[in-house]
Amino acid sequence: MKKKSARTKSVATNKKKKVSTRRTSTVKERAAAAAKKRPDAARSDFAPVFAALKAIMKPYEARFRIVHDTETEYILETTEPLYRGRPLWLGGPRVGKAYVSYHQIALYMFPELAKNISPELRKRMQGKACFNFSKTDEALFRELAGLTAAGFEKIRTSKHLPGNQK
Repeated sequence: MKKKSARTKSVATNKKKKVSTRRTSTVKERAAAAAKKRPDAARSDFAPVFAALKAIMKPYEARFRIVHDTETEYILETTEPLYRGRPLWLGGPRVGKAYVSYHQIALYMFPELAKNISPELRKRMQGKACFNFSKTDEALFRELAGLTAAGFEKIRTSKHLPGNQK
């Protein structure tokens, strides 16, 4: 076996690497690109579902802050810092590619709220605090509205949250 000379090693390590000059995209550019990928027909099919789920959150917007209010997303958070010096994200509906997601962070914070969820609503549950819908279902939406009311009341009165310790 031949040994590599020192000159051969240094030449191999000094080769320049090709550096990408591609510009990174901004959040708005990525969101616009994602919207183009989604067919408009699918989003319009979900409009009634989104409107019904948004209506569940609407009564709480006076007490909480609206973070996003667009055709595809409606998110609320607390008006004062409650978690690690920042406002607490409460959830809301968001239109996806295949369904409308409804996030309710109170279920994550207070798991005892999930004990009385009906089997029909539990089938729509993804993870601990998210429900997915592709069609309107008045009975499930009524149950979800009750669950949302109970969750917001728990958040409002919880003594474990820093902003509520009075």
